[in-house]
Amino acid sequence: MTATTTETSKAPSGGHPQRWLILGVICLAQLTVLLDNTVLSVAIPSLTRELHASTADIQWMINAYSLVQSGLLLTAGNAADRYGRRKMLVFGLALFGIGSLAAGLAQTSGQLIAARAGMGVGGALLMTTTLAVVVQVFDDTERVKAIALWSTVSSLGFAAGPLIGGVMLEHFWWGAIFLINIPVAVIGLVAVLVMVPESKNPQGDRPDLLGAVLSTIGMTAVVYAIISGPDHGWTSTQVLASAALGALFLGAFVFWELRIPYPMLDMHFFRNQRFLGAVAGAILVAFGMTGSLFLLTQHLQFVLGYGALDAGLRTAPLALTVVALNLTGIGARLLRIFGTPVTIALGMALVSGGLAAIAVLGADGYNGMLLGLVVMGAGVALSMPAMANAIMSAIPPEKAGVGAGINGTLAEFGNGLGVAVLGAVLNARFAALVPAAVGASSLPAALAAADDAAERASISEAFASGLETSQLVGAVAVLAGGLLAALLLRRAERADPPAAAA
Repeated sequence: MTATTTETSKAPSGGHPQRWLILGVICLAQLTVLLDNTVLSVAIPSLTRELHASTADIQWMINAYSLVQSGLLLTAGNAADRYGRRKMLVFGLALFGIGSLAAGLAQTSGQLIAARAGMGVGGALLMTTTLAVVVQVFDDTERVKAIALWSTVSSLGFAAGPLIGGVMLEHFWWGAIFLINIPVAVIGLVAVLVMVPESKNPQGDRPDLLGAVLSTIGMTAVVYAIISGPDHGWTSTQVLASAALGALFLGAFVFWELRIPYPMLDMHFFRNQRFLGAVAGAILVAFGMTGSLFLLTQHLQFVLGYGALDAGLRTAPLALTVVALNLTGIGARLLRIFGTPVTIALGMALVSGGLAAIAVLGADGYNGMLLGLVVMGAGVALSMPAMANAIMSAIPPEKAGVGAGINGTLAEFGNGLGVAVLGAVLNARFAALVPAAVGASSLPAALAAADDAAERASISEAFASGLETSQLVGAVAVLAGGLLAALLLRRAERADPPAAAA
């Protein structure tokens, strides 16, 4: 049951005897990792009160997890290929469980941010190996169905975080949203050790550790500059120094990757217009989806007055729409009919329209938000599979593992960028509308500093206006990215008709 193999492209005839149980284990681990991308959003009021967390602290609690993952996904995938996918699954589950325990017991914002970063390391190991194991244990006749289920669980995990977090916060304190991961990690460890066979490619590429360090530091510095801009000023020494440091490390990352025999990311892929278009789209869909959820849960709780559970329940239509359309295969059928560029343009236009509907129609109540969530879910279900397919088709088959790592890296980077950029727009707009509250680090702090009911009402209206502005900024960015991605993909198809037909 645990024999080592060196070839994973073909499963045994009929697949592994315990393949469906293994798929269940894989999906459970994947679901837990993806839930933690968004589960924290409904706990923002609790963290603000109990840990005295500022808006920047909250953003780092969210970004520490996604940015560490995005920096390590490609290296983790290379390590899994070289040293064993089952082994990396075990390490990933162990690190994720330990990080969850530290997060649940954190007493300060700094401790929670550090714990979330540790969870990100474990999550990177898990996300790069789950799909490889699924491909390994299923044969050709069942592999498509298995990957479809894996993809559906991934979409559900990403969008259902606020709902799960709301249920937990309704009955427990905020740390429970992390401690619930521990039994899942333990069950996963046992199941992986007992059922999942080992596989590796001893001749595979060596891990690019320096590349991982350079990319992680570079992205972290850039996002720190974006988060700090509203508080310290966009031309302040702190913000400019951070942005310059990020640009320097990302430039060094590109320089290094172009000159080593085993790059974490082959920069020559960016010469391919099909790949470049899919990259732009993948980042901006994740940007819009995660950034909007970050803003939406604050709108539901701070402005409309819903509790954590009610706020989580009211984000569920987004997840349900994505899952329903994935299970029915509507996106795949439209992709065959219209082609990749049109499908991506349509999907991202729907994501943009959903964001705009939430901003404009959701200003006075939930009904407008509901429409926006459903429209956004339809856009995500159409665009994400089409973009993943475009990325994989633009990369040589022998680099399929690298392609999967790139796809995950883009999504994680888009997640962190969405929270950072849209959060920065919110902070800047809020500070501009309420000059007296500039020194306050969050809406609750500003309300506490207000002198009377009229001033508190004015502060709440300013926060709502900031949310609307930031959501509209996200809508414009997603729409522009969708049109750019579609244009690049169309040009690539015209330049290379045989590949497009394939």
